[in-house]
Amino acid sequence: MPDASDPTERTFEDTLDRLEDIVDTLEDDAPSLDEALDAYEEGVALANECLDRLDEAEQRVSELSID
Repeated sequence: MPDASDPTERTFEDTLDRLEDIVDTLEDDAPSLDEALDAYEEGVALANECLDRLDEAEQRVSELSID
């Protein structure tokens, strides 16, 4: 079974779902400052991971389009 904490084992969709969960928590549940900072830090890392994967996908599509 894939390890969801390992970015190489997590799907793009799983990463995006986790990011959406964090946003919902920060918007709706008003966590403590420390919890909010931890969630924000995780969210930034997840957002960067999603952007990296999208960049990789775009590069692959570009390469396939050239051929």
